[in-house]
Amino acid sequence: MLRSIAAALLAAPLLVCAQDAAKDAPKPAAKPAAKAPAKAGAQTAVAHVNGIAVPASRMEFMMEQQRSRGAPDNQQARTMMREELVNREVVAQEAQKSGLAKSSEVATQMDIARQEILVGAYLRDWAKKHPVSDAEIQQEYDKARAQTGDKEYRARHILVENEDQAKAVITDLNKGAKFDELAKKSSKDAGSKDRGGDLDWNVPSAFDKQFSDAMMKLDKGKYTTTPVQTRFGYHIIQLDDVRPVRFPGIEEVKGRIQQQIQQHKVDELVRGLRAKAKVE
Repeated sequence: MLRSIAAALLAAPLLVCAQDAAKDAPKPAAKPAAKAPAKAGAQTAVAHVNGIAVPASRMEFMMEQQRSRGAPDNQQARTMMREELVNREVVAQEAQKSGLAKSSEVATQMDIARQEILVGAYLRDWAKKHPVSDAEIQQEYDKARAQTGDKEYRARHILVENEDQAKAVITDLNKGAKFDELAKKSSKDAGSKDRGGDLDWNVPSAFDKQFSDAMMKLDKGKYTTTPVQTRFGYHIIQLDDVRPVRFPGIEEVKGRIQQQIQQHKVDELVRGLRAKAKVE
């Protein structure tokens, strides 16, 4: 959810330097047998720069990020990461010497970065302690399926400002005018008028209730003989076709539903904390 500002600013340019340095660095002597990458957790530092230790924990954290993105964890990757961390430390020390750390702009950015990291850590920990259950996912899936229904409709419409304009369009249709030509000429719906009013395939819940109710009552090829009013104006609707809707199985959408529920829970958490906070 939250990004690391420091990584965004530094990772790309310094990684290039690290790769170049890794190429020029002496190759480690071949070992008689392949071993798993050595973890640096037991060490206090992976390097010292001008007497300042580069913590092993920093290496492990960065490698964990790389693994989460599918990158390999091997000796070559760790060598490159060590060079990256050394480069960062070199530049950070120079930044300290230059007094940039005392700059109000830099201090503000560092404060924001610290806050983002802390907020992200709290929300991830909270989400881990309040996981979304299979029952919640099933309930949300059933609700969406019920709202979708078992049919989808291909309709077209002509949208006008007032009832008199709508009645005039219906009169023209009754006289034999073509629906798509009238849509191109008279509809104020910029998204569909150039397609002759075609709205493509949709389930009824995609429309305002007044619109969908009128649409579902039509036979294929027929249009509404009285204007249909919604919050957008007045519609004349023609139904082109109907077909069974193909609703995805729960396993296809489980991950997305889980994310949506989790996000909703986090939003509720933040609203609750905000309600209890004293904001002046």
